[in-house]
Amino acid sequence: MKSLPLNAYKQPVRFRMPTAENLIPMRLDIDVDGQRFKDSFLWNPNDPDSEMVIFAKRTVKDLGLPPGFVTQIAQSIQSQLMEFRALEGQEMYASERIVPIKLDLRVNKTVIRDQFLWDLSNFDSDPEEFARNFCSDLEIQDPEVGPAIAIAIREQLYEIVSQSVSSARETRVGKKGRRVAEYITPSRAANNAMDLTKLFGNKASVIRKRKEWDLYEPLVDILSNEEAEALDAKEERNARKYY
Repeated sequence: MKSLPLNAYKQPVRFRMPTAENLIPMRLDIDVDGQRFKDSFLWNPNDPDSEMVIFAKRTVKDLGLPPGFVTQIAQSIQSQLMEFRALEGQEMYASERIVPIKLDLRVNKTVIRDQFLWDLSNFDSDPEEFARNFCSDLEIQDPEVGPAIAIAIREQLYEIVSQSVSSARETRVGKKGRRVAEYITPSRAANNAMDLTKLFGNKASVIRKRKEWDLYEPLVDILSNEEAEALDAKEERNARKYY
C-alpha cells in the first residue's frame, strides 16, 4: 500500500488524486435546441487534447445527436480538464487522513444509499474495484450501477483534495512561523494508522466502523417501471427550469 508519510499531515504535498489511477470524473449536462444530453465518465488528463473532439464526434454519432452537440461536449470536457490542470503541481494539505464518503444516487431503476470511510493516504485505492465488489456483494444486475458508484466516489475525493489546495494557499499567506489552521499531528496520525491496521488490515481503503454497521449498512431499492418513469419526468421538469 502506497501511503503518505506521517509528516505529510503536517507538511504540504503535491496535488494528485488519492487513487491508483489519476482519472478525472467528468459530468455533462447539455441542452441544444431543447434536446438534453447527460453523461458521466472518467478522463485521463494525459490524453492529447485532440481526443476531446474525437470523443465528442463519436458520442454524437453513436447516439444520433444533432451536430451542434459536438462543440458543446468538447468545450465542457475542456473546461473541466482546465480546472484539474490548474491544480496540478500545487501544494495541498492532507488535513484528515480518513474522510467520509456518501452514496445517494439512482441509476435507471436502482437506488443506492450508503456511507463509509475512505483512507486518503492509500494511493493504491481503486474506486472501480470497490464498485465492482459492491455490486457483486449486493447482487446488483444493472451494469450501469458500478461505473456510477465509482464516479460518485471519485467526485467526492476530487472535491476533498481540491479544497486541500485552498488550505495550503491559506497557510502560505499566514504569518511566518504561525499556522493558520490546525492539522492532524503525526502522533494522532500514527495512532489512527495503528488502530486501522489492527481492525481492518494494512491494505484497507474503505472502512466501516463496527459500531455503525447497522446504522450505515448499504441500502438498495429497485423501483418499478412506473416509479422510475415518474422520477425521470420530475427531474426533466426541474432541469428545464434552468434552461
